[in-house]
Amino acid sequence: MIKKITAIYGMHDYLFPKTLLWKNIENIIQNILNNYGYQEIKLPILEKSELFNKTIGENTDIIEKEMYTLLDKNKNSLTLRPEGTTGFIRAIIEHNIFYINKRFWYNGPMFRYERPQKGRYRQFNQIGIEILGLKSPYIDAEIIILTNNIWKKLNITENIFLEINTIGSLIDREKYIKKLIFFLEKNLHLLDLKDRKKIYTNPLRILDNNHKNIQKLLINAPKLKNFLNENSIYKFKKLCKILNFMNIKFTINDYLVRGLDYYNDIVFEWKTNNIGTTNSKTICGGGRYDKLINNMSNNKINSGIGCAIGIERLILLVENMKSIKLEIKYLVDIFLIPMENNHILKKILVIGELIRKNFPKLRIVTSYLFKNLKKQIIKANKYKSHFIIIIGQKEIDNSLLIIKDLCLKKQIIIPENKLILHLEKIF
Repeated sequence: MIKKITAIYGMHDYLFPKTLLWKNIENIIQNILNNYGYQEIKLPILEKSELFNKTIGENTDIIEKEMYTLLDKNKNSLTLRPEGTTGFIRAIIEHNIFYINKRFWYNGPMFRYERPQKGRYRQFNQIGIEILGLKSPYIDAEIIILTNNIWKKLNITENIFLEINTIGSLIDREKYIKKLIFFLEKNLHLLDLKDRKKIYTNPLRILDNNHKNIQKLLINAPKLKNFLNENSIYKFKKLCKILNFMNIKFTINDYLVRGLDYYNDIVFEWKTNNIGTTNSKTICGGGRYDKLINNMSNNKINSGIGCAIGIERLILLVENMKSIKLEIKYLVDIFLIPMENNHILKKILVIGELIRKNFPKLRIVTSYLFKNLKKQIIKANKYKSHFIIIIGQKEIDNSLLIIKDLCLKKQIIIPENKLILHLEKIF
């Protein structure tokens, strides 16, 4: 017996007709991005490992245990991208396209060897949104306003909420981390082994631990907001005023730090409680990365902000809320049935291409079963077809076509030269 080969653990298949919903959601997001003047950029999924090692942070979970890394035939270390921003910045610098535009978006799979969870797999898809060279808090607000408009279009504004925070500059965080480590050392007995390891490598990640005991402990921990410089505080207050003016509801989460080292100042996450049974899930997250470009080159670009939308989780939320109603009652609009002989087959090919030319959005399938008519109609029903068009020798001899509505179980016979006119009335 041949052993069945299954998908890699954590890699997920999406099948038709669910792909229709995926495509519909992508189209909605892309139309809004185009409306705001963002330009698409296509990026490779494989990058040099040093790109991520130098930018994400050597003590982050991604670098320590989540990257898919391999050696090519020349012993070069390559990595399947775990996130999009660093590859995007690499492309901007390499091709020097920053001066052409400041707003970009990209779409595609990311890879992380982490525990799969509902709506998040080891291969997951994101739409990334990036803005470069603009420092005003109005730009931070724009990216939040833009994503809020996406949720409106998807009818999920009641099922998603915004959390924001400011994590200040690198200098601010270094001062804060010293105090935080001192506090955590005094409460070492309350931390599990995993969090104890983070104290001296990445203590900020302990802040977003959702365990009740940790959250209770952190109530008395030093607060990052008390270590912020005046400029960071000003920009954050300005952002809050803009969001209030635009009637966008938000919560300030003092423990929101994001998981990558390159963030500074404003960070944010759009979350939902409507996926899974425990804890809120992040649908979209991002923030400022002003120093990232300088760390990667001598380029004079010194500001950037971006976010990433998790497509699988977004699809799951839309499905759970039934916020988008797609017409998938029929998976095939027209099922063409030729009765077997070469003359009829040539005719059905001509008819099929004529319909496709005039109705490019219709889904048209040609049957090549060459069985009796009853069995072909059964097959058309299994395809979930709406209409069938039958062509036999008798129809060809009289320049006629038989059109049958499988839903209403009615059929008509029309002249061949009236086909397009008739289909225009139907569709």
